[in-house]
Amino acid sequence: MTRPVGGSPVVGLDLGGTKIAAALFAADGTVSSRHTRPTPAGEGPSAVLDALAGAAAEVDPEGHATAIGVAAAGVVDPRSGTVTSATDSIRGWAGTALGAGLADRTGLPVACDNDVRATAGPELAALPDRRGSLLFAAVGTGVGGALAVDGRMLHGASGIAGHLGHLPSAEAAGLPCTCGATGHLEVIASGPGITAHYERLTGTPVDRLETVAARAAGGDAAAVRAVTTGAEAAGRVLGGLANALGPDRVVVGGGVPRIGPLYGDALARAFAAELMPPLRGLAPEPPRFGHDAAVTGAAALTTTLPLHHPGALR
Repeated sequence: MTRPVGGSPVVGLDLGGTKIAAALFAADGTVSSRHTRPTPAGEGPSAVLDALAGAAAEVDPEGHATAIGVAAAGVVDPRSGTVTSATDSIRGWAGTALGAGLADRTGLPVACDNDVRATAGPELAALPDRRGSLLFAAVGTGVGGALAVDGRMLHGASGIAGHLGHLPSAEAAGLPCTCGATGHLEVIASGPGITAHYERLTGTPVDRLETVAARAAGGDAAAVRAVTTGAEAAGRVLGGLANALGPDRVVVGGGVPRIGPLYGDALARAFAAELMPPLRGLAPEPPRFGHDAAVTGAAALTTTLPLHHPGALR
């Protein structure tokens, strides 16, 4: 549960490529109103910022909020409030002045961060030790992540920290990545990566990951191989990162782990095989928080990150 700035209401916004979710958090941290709307992803950054402002106004029509937190798709630098890199899921999103642009539209200070880091925030806050460490992975259409060490979320230069999908993976050797490099984890472990691997193995097009998962459940050897290869690749990368970071908890969320135990078991085995002796017994776990995690984490950003104020662009 968030603790808004000064005990005042705040708005949390979760911006994805297809929809915007908004919630108004009261002074005690409870949600007092909600709203969702489509993301105008093909209309450019100004339209997206207008939609974010509209969603904030929808949940707070009387203007009680004192700040806005935004969890946004793309690589977000919370210090500058800028989207430093992005895919084409939102047209022209890279380079957008997210913090200042939204502050100008709403008249409120804005804190912003990458959506996966914001989603991981409640997981970090739930650790019993305020100086706990967390490794968080989100495996879906892409592979994102968040890293927190000794109670502090890592952001890194340009907000790049935590983008686990662009770590090298032996299973992805030679495969082109959306970032322009080759051999990155995302192209073998994401939903589209697993689907593409099945197509390479069989020469048969498939429409989506769930089709591959269903065929694997029915004993299709190529489908089993595609799913387990992606899972093992993710497990090995996460195990290596665990050795480097020493997390108290490892969380694996996103849509891909929900396809069933074939994926989860293969990931867990590969993860365990990488661990150094002091970490043996550490195992990946599902997220503790549900669909509210992103907006809750977004609202909490207003207490932990720099606030971008109206007028900064003028």
